[in-house]
Amino acid sequence: MQSTSIIELSQSALENNLKFIQAQMGDSVIISSVVKGNAYGHGIEETAPIMELCGIKHFSVFSADEAVRVKNVLKGDHTIMIMGYIPDDGFDWVIDNGIEFYISDSDRAKNVLEVTRRLNKKAIVHIDLETGMNRTGLNQTDLQKAIEIIKNNRDQFHIRGVCTHFAGAESISNYVRIQKQIKVAAELFDYMKKEGMKPDIRHAACSAAAMVYPDTRLDMVRIGIMQYGFWPSRETFIHYIHEKTDKRDPLKRVLRWTSKIMDVKDVEQGEFISYGNYYQAYENMKIAIIPVGYYDGYSRALSNQGKVLINNKRASVIGMVNMNMVIADVTNLPNVDIGDEVVIIGKQGDYELSVASFSELSNQVNYELLTRLPMDINRIKTK
Repeated sequence: MQSTSIIELSQSALENNLKFIQAQMGDSVIISSVVKGNAYGHGIEETAPIMELCGIKHFSVFSADEAVRVKNVLKGDHTIMIMGYIPDDGFDWVIDNGIEFYISDSDRAKNVLEVTRRLNKKAIVHIDLETGMNRTGLNQTDLQKAIEIIKNNRDQFHIRGVCTHFAGAESISNYVRIQKQIKVAAELFDYMKKEGMKPDIRHAACSAAAMVYPDTRLDMVRIGIMQYGFWPSRETFIHYIHEKTDKRDPLKRVLRWTSKIMDVKDVEQGEFISYGNYYQAYENMKIAIIPVGYYDGYSRALSNQGKVLINNKRASVIGMVNMNMVIADVTNLPNVDIGDEVVIIGKQGDYELSVASFSELSNQVNYELLTRLPMDINRIKTK
């Protein structure tokens, strides 16, 4: 049965974005498609196969359960890399299936030994370095411990990569911090080399770092938000177009979110609309009820502020956003009826509502709004 709204995913937009990204990175740099957070809200099961068709052979996820989902929908034998959480009972599946994962603390290096010996298989690992973000990763002391463990058990580990993550490459305000991280990473890379640790690849850059700091691209980049058609920040986009003659955005939005009007009714002047006294009709009004609310990821912060598209016109969201409904003012829109399409994010006619416009009104970043889109909203692929 169809859900109260639909997310459409454009295959051609995704293809466009991946071609643009590869052109920027060059043919020698591996593109790892980051599909954590349910592919940034777009849906792992729907987007990963499209990425595979586009030539992506490397996928990054946060957790073991996401790795399972990616593996289940890919047809080819591609690389899946877990950048974060693996439960204790998940290492058997991860190692047995050749899934790559981060060593972010020396205890994890110890813990996987038992599994590798029991399965008689190597763990394919990436050494995650702490360079100044102070989140996950091995500092100098922990790195020494992990290297010692690996040296003493070389038959149990394949050092596939060494990596780090930059703290806020999307903002120029973090420039000094990023430069310090780059320096620390280079020193730790050299230290590993001196210790006889020779990873196959080095990787550090996310979407923002890959665009703003080209020297951080190394052997592989981990691209998330850009493949879906969004720049990590306005600053990142401005940095890209600064010296370009063509100032148009080369990225195309993959996602379009729509619903349908479930009811239309008249409200007399002076009456309050929806909960409490948040909105009072200043004239006789016509309103449309739309079956999408904060349960569906439409923030309550958009109460009396949001916009939707109906019949190729913008309509204001009025009153408090409910759990499962929002109300739009359609007083001046002709021929509005039950069943009419409502665009929440995306294009309709000459108008477009972007995720950025929602983010600015609700104090959410693109990432947060997208990943809050529930998994049970129907997602369909379009050309």
